[in-house]
Amino acid sequence: MTLAEQPTPVPEPAKRGRRADAERNRAAIMEAAGTVFAEQGAAVDVREIARRSGVGMGTLYRHFPTKDDLLLTVLEQQFGSWLNDAHQQAAVTEDPWQALTGFFEQMLTTQAGNRAVVESYTTRGGPTPSCAQRCYSFIDELRTRCMNAGLLRPDVTTDDLVLLSGSLSQAVLATGDSHPGQWRRLLRISLDGLTSRNTEPLPEPATHADVPGGERPQLGM
Repeated sequence: MTLAEQPTPVPEPAKRGRRADAERNRAAIMEAAGTVFAEQGAAVDVREIARRSGVGMGTLYRHFPTKDDLLLTVLEQQFGSWLNDAHQQAAVTEDPWQALTGFFEQMLTTQAGNRAVVESYTTRGGPTPSCAQRCYSFIDELRTRCMNAGLLRPDVTTDDLVLLSGSLSQAVLATGDSHPGQWRRLLRISLDGLTSRNTEPLPEPATHADVPGGERPQLGM
């Protein structure tokens, strides 16, 4: 092979440098977006995110072509972190009732500090269907633990707890500006109604077949 036929060497160090810059920019955008979405909700102008992350609009759009792409990525990341923490906390909590009540406390405390999260979970039940399903499964595990321990009224279903989480999420959103922390009173009232000492039968729940599309109820975070 002659010198003319030999391939031109690729400048690997320069490529690695560009890749590292791109990763730093993406991380800066994600961090800024998480803060801004939490403060102002999904309606925020992405120019504010670009400003806080220290990147130009062109750089932001190269990583996230639309605001929805960025919002979904941030919410999925936050969901994964939150659910991992919730699983770990439940695993080290021996009392099933404390595990269930701790879940609601953690969920609503997280939502109270993050406007975009509570908006997402009250309208779509989670960033993605898979996120909603993972949360549903976790709530079902907590309900089963309480039921087996005789701590939960026997006619409470997982769907009941999912609907309760969604209702309390709405309360967080509705009262966050005027009466922050009001959800804590509503949570205590709700939890009191779930205990096994309440023996009066609940009304029969609607089946999925009774709901248009047969969909499950919407989740809170």
